[in-house]
Amino acid sequence: MWQQLILRAISIYMDDTKGIRSSQHGFTKSKSCFTNVIAFCDETTTWRTVDIVYFEFSKALDSISHTISIGKLRNCGMDEWTVMWIENWLTGTSQRVIISGKGSSLRPVTRGVP
Repeated sequence: MWQQLILRAISIYMDDTKGIRSSQHGFTKSKSCFTNVIAFCDETTTWRTVDIVYFEFSKALDSISHTISIGKLRNCGMDEWTVMWIENWLTGTSQRVIISGKGSSLRPVTRGVP
């Protein structure tokens, strides 16, 4: 539920500020890697030679620390109340793994989405 509220707040902000260009396909509603390939092919059909390399960064945000993510939101101009709300949601979470009834110790979650 919190994830949906945060996604909505960020999506509204990005729509209002035009923070995501129309050429962006990843993390964009109704667009994907497939629609990006189609757009690219439409654009380059008249070119003689084309070389392209695509990278798939699935779960890329899992490798970025919460501190960096919060800093990026502030740097792109998101209002401070929303940034603090997201920061509070991300701060102080922990997790552990339980297999066959035996659990690891709690570890802080400092990257990705809880």
